[in-house]
Amino acid sequence: MDHNPDRLCIWPSYFDIKSSRRAGRRVPKDSSVLKPNLEGLFLASREVGLRKIKREERVAHPSRPFAKEGRLWVSKKGAKESIGASSKEEIMQLIGATWKDMQRKQRAAEQDTSRSKGSKQKKSSKSKSPQSSGFKKKSSGFKKRSSFKKR
Repeated sequence: MDHNPDRLCIWPSYFDIKSSRRAGRRVPKDSSVLKPNLEGLFLASREVGLRKIKREERVAHPSRPFAKEGRLWVSKKGAKESIGASSKEEIMQLIGATWKDMQRKQRAAEQDTSRSKGSKQKKSSKSKSPQSSGFKKKSSGFKKRSSFKKR
C-alpha cells in the first residue's frame, strides 16, 4: 500500500499477553489478551467506537514473516473525531482494554453454559457402559516375573 500519514497500522500480536515487550507486545499486560486474532481486533475496535478502519487479511508482520496474522488500518483523524485519542498508544490501550473485557465476558458466558450442561452430561455418562469392540487387545511380549532368585 502507498504511504499515508493519516493511517495507523495495528497488528494483533501487539496485544498478545504471552509475548514480552521485547518480543513485540506494545500494550501493558492489563490491556493484552490471550490468542489475539484479526477478527477479535476488528470487533474490539468497533466496540471502542472506531469507524474508519480497514482489515487486511493474510499479511505478515515484517519481524514475523511466518505468521500471516493480518493487520488493521486505522485513520488518525477518524480516531480523534470518534474516540478522542490522538496517539497510536492511546488507541491501542483503549482497544486492548475493551478486547480484554470482551474476552472475559465471553469466557464467563461459556463457563455458565458449560456448568448447566456439565451436570446433565455427567449424569448421562455415568449410566452409559463403555462399548467393547470385537477385537482382543494383543498382549505385549514381555512378562513380569513374580519372584526373583537371590544368589
